[in-house]
Amino acid sequence: MAETFESSTDGQRITPQDISDRVRQLIGGAGDAAEQMSSAAVAVAAAIGTGLVLAAFLFGRRRGRRRSTIVEVVRV
Repeated sequence: MAETFESSTDGQRITPQDISDRVRQLIGGAGDAAEQMSSAAVAVAAAIGTGLVLAAFLFGRRRGRRRSTIVEVVRV
């Protein structure tokens, strides 16, 4: 991904302002990508957390049913 830097001064020296403008342009693009990734990471973490809570509930419920005592009342 070789990208050439084209100065707005057309063949003249590159000024510090040109460099700082280019850096701001590059950082701005990376900031947008990082923001999108963080929102996706939050969504994935929420889905995993919800799945873990649901799994713990279902396994606990199953174990509780297996260990319960069945009392049978018979009238004679």
